[in-house]
Amino acid sequence: MAENIEAFTEEYDSTGPIDYIVVEFPGNRMRGEAFPLLIDLVERGIIRILDFVFVRKDTDGSIAALTLKDLDGDDQLDLQLFEGASSGLIGDEDVADIGNVLEAGSSGGVLIYENLWAAPFASAVRRAGGQLVASGRLPVQAILAALDDIEHAA
Repeated sequence: MAENIEAFTEEYDSTGPIDYIVVEFPGNRMRGEAFPLLIDLVERGIIRILDFVFVRKDTDGSIAALTLKDLDGDDQLDLQLFEGASSGLIGDEDVADIGNVLEAGSSGGVLIYENLWAAPFASAVRRAGGQLVASGRLPVQAILAALDDIEHAA
């Protein structure tokens, strides 16, 4: 038991911040343009994918998790590269919650990833006794709107 705790603590000490995103594709129109860029981030060691799940919300409101094979019908993108990207962090209840934020007739991708680029910094902060007490993300649309407001106020 003590060995398991020690192994977990050692891995935690070197772990970067973990984030998630949910991206909606209205009308189930996913073209796959972002997948090569996501693969590049992984290959360059910038992020590590912990979970990658697709969710569909039908026009009747029913919600279902999709397997990557369900999305690979056009043979233009090999989504099997992401097969097995599952740590188990996303459960059935999470799929339902994600489906609830999607518009009917849409699908969404849910990505949980570790920011490997920030791991050394995060580790140093933890060793120094620091801890994360707040975090957030500013949507690009909000930044653009704020800059537009500033420009019109000037």
